Amino acid sequence: FMKIVKNLFYIFLPLIIGIVVGLITEPSVGYSNLVKPPLSPPGILFPIVWSIIYLLMGVSYFLIKKEKNTALESIVYYTQLFVNALWSIIFFNLEWYFFAIIWIILLDILVAVMIYLFYRKNKISGYLNILYALWLIFATYLTIGIYILN
Repeated sequence: FMKIVKNLFYIFLPLIIGIVVGLITEPSVGYSNLVKPPLSPPGILFPIVWSIIYLLMGVSYFLIKKEKNTALESIVYYTQLFVNALWSIIFFNLEWYFFAIIWIILLDILVAVMIYLFYRKNKISGYLNILYALWLIFATYLTIGIYILN
């Protein structure tokens, strides 16, 4: 029973963190009032895409945890998860748009390293994070655009 709980924890932790961060940032979100760069999606798309990404991330980490010697992968995984969660607070609550650019570039690098490390241990685990990397590149563009336009 505890093994099932542990596995579910690995799979759903990113989604739970995303929900908590969403609740923290929701009251302060002035995103709709910002001048946005071209190609900016409607706000409703963000929770949908992030929910999918968080579930894929959790499944990928679950697959990694089944492998041996995953200390480095775990450190990078939890670090990027922490950096990911703080980005929303930096951007939405604090409205530190320039710092959010630096922070999301750090996240881009961490996710690229994570994908590389995961792919080395379990190819499927690496592939499951490709959507995450692509969405982060797009989010980096949006962050830079919002900083410039606001």
